[in-house]
Amino acid sequence: MRVVVTGAHGKVGRAAVSALLAAGHEVTASDLTRPVWERREPDQPRYVQADLTDVGQAFAVVREAEAVVHAAAIPDPMANAPHVVFQNNLMATFNVLEAAVRFGVSRFVNISSETVPGFFFAERPFLPDYAPVDEEHPIRPQDPYALAKHFGEQLMDAAVRRSDLRCISLRPSWVQHEGNYERNLGPQVRDSSEAGAGLWSYIDVYDLADAIVLATESDLPGHEVFYIASPDNAGGHDFAAMLRRYFGDRIELRPLARPDASGISCAKAHRLLGWTPKRSWRDYLDENGRTRQG
Repeated sequence: MRVVVTGAHGKVGRAAVSALLAAGHEVTASDLTRPVWERREPDQPRYVQADLTDVGQAFAVVREAEAVVHAAAIPDPMANAPHVVFQNNLMATFNVLEAAVRFGVSRFVNISSETVPGFFFAERPFLPDYAPVDEEHPIRPQDPYALAKHFGEQLMDAAVRRSDLRCISLRPSWVQHEGNYERNLGPQVRDSSEAGAGLWSYIDVYDLADAIVLATESDLPGHEVFYIASPDNAGGHDFAAMLRRYFGDRIELRPLARPDASGISCAKAHRLLGWTPKRSWRDYLDENGRTRQG
C-alpha cells in the first residue's frame, strides 16, 4: 500500500515509517525539515518537505496516497503561543484530511492524543471522572492542544459522513523510547506520588508504531477512536492502592485487568485492532528507575 506519513521526522513519525516499511508498504515521508540532498540509502523512503498548514502543499503530499498516517503536530501547548499551537495543529489536520477525501484515499490514521479529555494541561485543573480512563470518558478540554486534537477527531467524523474514507484516531499515552525512559519514567518508578495527569500511564514508541500499522491495514468502517497505552503502569505499582492513596474517592475506580494496571485502558484497541503491546518500562529500567546496563 502507498502510505504517506506526515511528521515523519518526529518521535512517532520516525517509528511509524520504519514499522510501515518493515510491513512491506511503500512509504512517502513528509515533514517541515529540509531534505538531504544526497542519494537515498536503499532502505530510506521518499521524502517531501511540506508545510501542511498550506493547503496546496498538503494536496501535493497526499495526491498519490492510498493511506495517510497523520502524525504532524506541535506536540504540546507549552512552548508556543496558544494561537500557534491551535492554528498549526488544526489546519494541518484539516488540509491533509481534505486532500485525502478529494483524492479518494481509503484509510486515514489520525494521531490524536491522550489529552483530549482535558485534564492534562488544564488552566483550572480537574481529575478524571474514573480510572482506568477509556474512550467513553467525557471530553472537557481547555488548552489549545487538546482542543485542536478534539476538533481533529470531529473532522474525522465529518469526513466519513461525506466520503468513503475510513478513519481511525489513535490517542497515545506518554510516548517513550530508549533515550528518554529514565528521564521521563524514572521518577515515577522511584516515587509513586509522581502520578502525572495520565495516572502512571505510558506507551513505548515501537508498540505505538505497531498499532499504527494495524490501523493502516484495518478494514474497520467509519471512524473509531482508540487509546494506545501499555497495560502496566510505570513502576509496576498496585494501581488501586495508589489511586486511593493519592486521590481518595475523588476518582472512581473501575475494574482492573491486572493489579499493576495503567491509568488508561487499551482494551478497545486489543478487541477491535488486535493490538497487543510487547514492551514494558521493565525492558529499559531497573526497579530503581535507572537505565538497565547491557
